[in-house]
Order: sequence, then C-alpha cells, then structure tokens
Amino acid sequence: MNRIISKENFSDRVVKFEIEAPLIAKSRRAGHFVMVRVGKKGERVPYTIASSDPVKGTITLVIQRVGKSSEKVCQLEAGDYITDLVGPLGKATHIENFGTVLCAGGGVGVAPMLPIIEAMKNAGNKVITVLAARSKDLVILEDEVSKFSDEVIIMTDDGSYGQKGLITAGVEQVIQREQVDLCVTIGPAIMMKFVSELTKKYNVPTVASLNTIMVDGTGMCGACRVTVGGQTRFVCVDGPEFDAHQVDFDEMLMRLRAYN
Repeated sequence: MNRIISKENFSDRVVKFEIEAPLIAKSRRAGHFVMVRVGKKGERVPYTIASSDPVKGTITLVIQRVGKSSEKVCQLEAGDYITDLVGPLGKATHIENFGTVLCAGGGVGVAPMLPIIEAMKNAGNKVITVLAARSKDLVILEDEVSKFSDEVIIMTDDGSYGQKGLITAGVEQVIQREQVDLCVTIGPAIMMKFVSELTKKYNVPTVASLNTIMVDGTGMCGACRVTVGGQTRFVCVDGPEFDAHQVDFDEMLMRLRAYN
C-alpha cells in the first residue's frame, strides 16, 4: 500500500495528494497516469500524474470529486494508505523543441498539463499557457504553471479573475498575434472539441489528452475506445494523447453521456 504524505484542498471538490510511490516517481514521464484503488472492493480509477519527486519518492495527484470512487479517495487524509497504486501507464507525451507551444488547460485538466508544460519548457520551447475555469476559486496550480511558462493567460466564465470568456477566446488571442507551432489541450471533452475546431481553422497542429474517458486503464474493458482518423483506438494503451484534429469528439461525447 502507498501512504499519503500530504493533502491540500484546492476547493470543496478538488484535492491535491502527495503519495509515496518511489518506483513510479523515478520512471514516470509527462503524460503518464496511474490506476488507484481504495478498499479491497474499490473501483479502479485512472488519474494522470501531476508531478513527482524522485528524491522524496512521491507523486502528486489532483483529484476532483465526481462520483462514489473519487469521493472515497478524497475522504482520505495524510497518513492514510491507498490500497493499490499501479503505474506509470499509457504513452508519454512526445517532447521536443517545436518552437512555440500553446498549452490550453481547463479545470482539473491543468494538473496533467503541468508536467507537459515543464517538459516543453525544458526542451527549449516558448510556452504560452491558457488556463480556464468557471470562476476564480476554481483556478488551480497557477503559480506552478507560471514557473515554466513564458506567459500565462487566465480565462474565467464569470470574469471573476483574468479575462471573462471561454478558453477558446484566450487561445485565439495567441494564435492571431504570433506563430504557434503546437497546441496541447487537456480538460473537459467539450472544451477540447472546441479548442480543436479552432486550431484546425488556423492549421495549428494540436494534441488532446482523452484521459476523461478511461475506466479500466489496461485496455481490457474497452470502455475507452475512441475513433481517431477513422480507426478505433483505446485511450489507456494507445494514448491518452492523440492528434486532436483526427478525434471524433462527437462520438466521444455521446459515449461519455451514456455513463451518466
């Protein structure tokens, strides 16, 4: 079992955990995720690794209370143990010096975006990050993102912080003023769909992380199948990142609604 080192509440629904996992901390790369289980009869739930500390032997997860399983995790406190923690899983993000990389993260999608921002910056890219949330109190990891970004733009639905508007408004501002060589987007599926449609209009290569649709995390259940470029792919083993312009987001959204 893996011990929880610290717990921080970002809001009443979003919690950050630092968890002992020395082997995962040493081997994880940007884009990797883990499977978490709480209790012997608990559900296996995938969470993308927000960061790690190989020296301390810990990984950081940011978890949003959505259903019964995430609620069980979020009720744990520092000193408690995660029953099972498996990883790193999935394919790591392709990192290289592209030039200017635009990172668009919405809600808790900012957590898995953080290691990508860091890796892209360390590879020599100019990194511009657009963070979006419904309101100021739901903006997370701004300070951490700022450390590895040349510029951070904040968008809130209600205008309580940064600029008022959707994430696409911030993304379009950047694209219209300078050459963007790659866009990476992580967040709610509907958000990634509209970011993808926007960047396609401007011919900006775009990568989307589809981790929101994963269930089993090993490719066995088939729940995370998506159509990419007309072919069926499994997010947990073929992804979680794909060419956003090739993803059938309408099909993905329809399948996500089926779980409701």
